[in-house]
Amino acid sequence: MISGQHRTLLATCTHISPRPTLSGVDTWDAEERAALVALLRTRPEGMTWSQITAQVTEIGSARKLWEQHRPPTLFTEMLAAELGTDALVEAAREIDTWRDADFRFHTFRDDQYPAQLRDVHQVPPVLFTRGTLLPGENAVSVVGSRRASERALRMAVSLAERLVDRGITVLSGLAEGIDTAAHVTALDRGGRTVAVIGTGIQKYYPAANRSLQDRIAAEGLVMSQFWPDSPPSKSSFPMRNATMSAYGRVTIIVEAGELSGTRIQARSAVAHGRPVILMGAVVRGTNWGRALVGKPGVYQAETPDEAIDHVKRITSSDNPAAGILALAKG
Repeated sequence: MISGQHRTLLATCTHISPRPTLSGVDTWDAEERAALVALLRTRPEGMTWSQITAQVTEIGSARKLWEQHRPPTLFTEMLAAELGTDALVEAAREIDTWRDADFRFHTFRDDQYPAQLRDVHQVPPVLFTRGTLLPGENAVSVVGSRRASERALRMAVSLAERLVDRGITVLSGLAEGIDTAAHVTALDRGGRTVAVIGTGIQKYYPAANRSLQDRIAAEGLVMSQFWPDSPPSKSSFPMRNATMSAYGRVTIIVEAGELSGTRIQARSAVAHGRPVILMGAVVRGTNWGRALVGKPGVYQAETPDEAIDHVKRITSSDNPAAGILALAKG
């Protein structure tokens, strides 16, 4: 059990009001959030974040999981209380500093956590956001190569314009090329855009998109699943792509190479049961694109209008009200 001394320290460091979460489980409060962060920071017995998330979900409590792996003793409790070095206390203090930052912190058990991300196996246990997080967001990913051709960039612009005109959020990864074109077009057209980034929320990558990232945070949403000061890494971008595929209702891949990171998003989307629209150049130019054709939920399009027709049919079947609105605007 968490001692009285620990509870006092946690209460001192953390001022987040308890909020109910999933039905049938205990209240997810400040102590639970601190225990989750402590677990993710220390990774007892080498557990992955996914394993920690799965076990917390199974037993319904991060505190109980922490106590299973870090059973307290009288000596360690007294020492931690005296020195303030216990991982739970450090986690609570860290969460408290995040309250004063220009971003918000969410755990996968919080009410405001995007429900669509809980539907997938790779659910990020924590999220950091700048901007406005909307429940049940109707978003479509427009992604592709960083070194995009002029034709592909024009196509990304056209797709983003058509999505904005139908009240659909343009979702992308803030990379150079296709992503940047989609974000900028959505903003300039007065629409909403969401950027899922492959670094911590306090980092800017690529550096050239610093002002764009700040603009998206001011007018839309920037989202990260990594610790706030995390730099880019080889593993962070594939993880980002999986989260993007889960957050959006559809993924449109405009242009990509054989080794492009967007192939990870396409495969993740198929695994998540999210539809994928491959533009013709992707199918003709990559083995993985051709391999996806014919799989359930995978569509091919040659023009932006054809891609948007697919989006309208998909959203209409997924959500009748959204589909009717899209068809009316079309």
